[in-house]
Amino acid sequence: MGLDSHGRFVQIYEHAYRPILGYVLRRCAAPEDAADVVAETFATAWRRIDEIPPGDDARLWLYGVARNTLANHLRGERRHVQLAAALREQITASPTLSGPARAEFTQLGHVFRALPDDDRELLSLVAWEKLDTKQMARTLGITRNAVRVRLHRARKRFARALADADIDLPLLERTTQ
Repeated sequence: MGLDSHGRFVQIYEHAYRPILGYVLRRCAAPEDAADVVAETFATAWRRIDEIPPGDDARLWLYGVARNTLANHLRGERRHVQLAAALREQITASPTLSGPARAEFTQLGHVFRALPDDDRELLSLVAWEKLDTKQMARTLGITRNAVRVRLHRARKRFARALADADIDLPLLERTTQ
């Protein structure tokens, strides 16, 4: 009596999981990467269950799939490293993108950095990204009314923090009233 696809997959998995895991672990830098590769290997086996040869050849077929999956994984890691390096280089070269060193912050910058993360995010979306309340609501996944209330409160806290630091910005006072 033959096995259905599910039964055959379970049989192949139980027979080949440990050898495939060992094969992949010996070739990956991190166990998390190995887990991803093994999972993708068996996902491929499930999708292609009808192509898997019978008997012990199934394990050998899985070694081939694992080998190809590892190669794809390593190519992806190399691309990620190259893109990250290129981005770091671009940020380092661009004063607009890199921003000032912490010691170079103005007193205003220090006050802004001391605000809660949520306040800084709201104020940044308005000041630097030039988003309106509708756009901010979509970005943050909240209602426009919630944006208006939170933004109003963030502006008040920022104005209070500036006043506490003896920084006088009349323009900010007009926008928070």
